[in-house]
Amino acid sequence: MKTLIKAGILLTMDEQGTIFEPGHLLLEDEKIIALGSPDKVPDTAGDRVIDFSQRLVMPGLINAHTHTPMSLFRGLAEGISLFTMDGFINCLRRLEGVADASMVPAAVEVSCAEMIRTGTTCFADQYFYMKDIYPVVDRSGLRAALAYGIVELGDRDSREREIAAATAFLESLSQHPRIKGWVGPHAFFVDNSEEIIALELDMARRFETGLHIHFATSSEEEDYCQNNFGVSAVSYMKELGILDFPILAAHAITVNEADYGMLADSRFTAVICPSSSMRSGFPAAALKAMRAAGINTTIGTDNVANANSYDLFREMDIAAKLSVYRESEPGAVPAKDILDMATLGGARALGWEDKIGSLEKGKLADLIALDLTDIGWGPKGAQDIYTAIVYAISGMHVTDVMVDGQFLLKDQQWQTVEYQAAVQQLNQDYVQLNERLS
Repeated sequence: MKTLIKAGILLTMDEQGTIFEPGHLLLEDEKIIALGSPDKVPDTAGDRVIDFSQRLVMPGLINAHTHTPMSLFRGLAEGISLFTMDGFINCLRRLEGVADASMVPAAVEVSCAEMIRTGTTCFADQYFYMKDIYPVVDRSGLRAALAYGIVELGDRDSREREIAAATAFLESLSQHPRIKGWVGPHAFFVDNSEEIIALELDMARRFETGLHIHFATSSEEEDYCQNNFGVSAVSYMKELGILDFPILAAHAITVNEADYGMLADSRFTAVICPSSSMRSGFPAAALKAMRAAGINTTIGTDNVANANSYDLFREMDIAAKLSVYRESEPGAVPAKDILDMATLGGARALGWEDKIGSLEKGKLADLIALDLTDIGWGPKGAQDIYTAIVYAISGMHVTDVMVDGQFLLKDQQWQTVEYQAAVQQLNQDYVQLNERLS
């Protein structure tokens, strides 16, 4: 069946920055087969017509760093920096130590529902309990790169257990059209030793996938590698062969500027998570300089125990303003570039740039619609469309979400998740969690 979408504004996010106002988008099943102005793609082209003439249609957003089960911990890390080893061990690991697998499904479903409601169509997750996360993500209809999170802390038993669990998870994945498996070392040299890094690289090579890590949140990796090997962390990562693989590097706050060229020449992506950095009392990443050096950059929310919200529109706003604040330069990273980070930048990071990230003929129908009659858009022509999207609106403007041509949100109603039931179960799980903490 062919579906024609009539958009008030069709924002393609292609390399040419093409915008149609109004615009028509023609789908056949899960693929885009034509797009353009109404005279080029007429009303008669589709077997059914969806009237989004009062809506802006654009690519779905890509959240490049999440920990979906941690919606259970929202509100439990207030006033604590989870970027420090003290916060990680004495807050986060303490919470994780009393939680169990039975608490994962509801938390993940709430996370997926919030992402869908605010316009995310694809996300990259890193956590353990992946065998419990995967079924919920599958049912949600979202596209995802799921990485089993590996924390070793130099312990041999932990190393063997974590590698076995991560391998079993990757082996369990079939050729799923929407979900791919990644390897998720929590942090090289900080809580993943050289011994386990070698095993993780073997795993990534065997399954032809990438590594989703936390990197350069502070100077820990850099200090370790300089003190032990006399080289920078990036140089040692290159020596170990890590940079031969796609890398999703969350935070990237303290990357050595001398290493930018090395990272730009590799399949490295810096994932900026502005809210979690600010909430943890850490500085802004050098986003402008990394982009100028040719490093691929994208945006993530991190965990909502730290960032509190999955709204990527909010994260784009904060990332743009934080760059201005860091550089003392208005418009340090233009709004269009910020939006590119949340669309094509994320697609490039995940190796899906030929499928998603922009609305183009032959790509998949992963798209969202936003209400043009809601607040924040006008006056028409005063602020360009990228400025409006990054600075003036929010994820609550999203009315419809589609992945692979299927609605996940229609007229602001979830189609694939049971949000209220999941929230009720999440609340019950928290009561049990709190009892165990007492």
